[in-house]
Amino acid sequence: MIAFDFAQLRLIGLQQAIASAAAQLDVSSPLSSSSAQLLRVSAVHRDSIGVHDGGKEHPAQILPRLLHELQAKDEVLTVGDWVAAEHDAHGALWITAHLSPVTQIARRGNDGRRQVLASNVDTALLVMGLDEDFNPRRLERYLAIVLAAQVTPVVVLSKADVADDVAGKLAQLKQRLPPHVPLLAVDTRHAYDVAILEPWLGAGQTLVLLGSSGAGKSSLTNTLCAVDQTTNDVRHGDGRGRHTTTARSLHLCADGACIIDTPGLRSWQADADAQTLAATFYDIVALAATCQFRDCQHASEPGCAVRGAIDADRLRNYHKLLRDALRGETTPLERSAARAKWKVTMKAFRQRDKKGIA
Repeated sequence: MIAFDFAQLRLIGLQQAIASAAAQLDVSSPLSSSSAQLLRVSAVHRDSIGVHDGGKEHPAQILPRLLHELQAKDEVLTVGDWVAAEHDAHGALWITAHLSPVTQIARRGNDGRRQVLASNVDTALLVMGLDEDFNPRRLERYLAIVLAAQVTPVVVLSKADVADDVAGKLAQLKQRLPPHVPLLAVDTRHAYDVAILEPWLGAGQTLVLLGSSGAGKSSLTNTLCAVDQTTNDVRHGDGRGRHTTTARSLHLCADGACIIDTPGLRSWQADADAQTLAATFYDIVALAATCQFRDCQHASEPGCAVRGAIDADRLRNYHKLLRDALRGETTPLERSAARAKWKVTMKAFRQRDKKGIA
């Protein structure tokens, strides 16, 4: 039997789907006869897991049996997960079960391995500065991983008070992003300015902040949740941020929502397939349907409806993300075979060129 107070846990994002799954969870364990508690993972440390009961955070350990089960499935606990936990005879808290997440936002590293950034998220605030941090290509990548997770994206543009050509940058984003994605320019330091985010801050809602270092994520968390995370200035010269947040963490907001803050993302790939990219680059996909050739690559083919109608930088970004997605869908054996085929082809070209020179 698992015990939980729905009203209390709603403060950290409990929703009916998770509550129903928890009620059916088999939580039998050899620890004790005490009932298990439903808790939410609020932090992951090297030697412990932080779990939250809606009132405060507690340190916990993963039961070895559960740890082996997670490792067998190549899974790890991440911030936002819901778990069952109970105390042993000595008062130590042990995580004994893990509930399958409703949503997961993930990225892929350069080695192709999938890394989960946050679980059970309703809205992703994609934070980007309007100063030197402004990078539409990076924002499109954020959008791709969020849409792949079926999470609602909201673009939060910070530092409008110190940036140049704010109107021009907003117009550029409106041309490149899907029309249903909100674009909000705010001063992340002031509560009256971030009040525009209120529609996404209802009770039981979970938000995650994604953006580069120095974009203003920690400042936004401080303002929305009345916490006091350390914030750093960006570097002089290139405007790049210094890492303030070094680990993902969950924070409670006054209106009943909770926010997962994340470190800045640098080198990564979107965990998205070609179909998901179609939602991010909707305009390219729509125009491609009218190209003269079905397999048009929008490079130099005659009758291309995309080339010339779409911003060249946006088109290059689409092709890059599409290559990353196709690479992620192939197996190591298929990649090895493709490399071998490429080597044979290149060798044949070199031999032909030598004969031509002779």
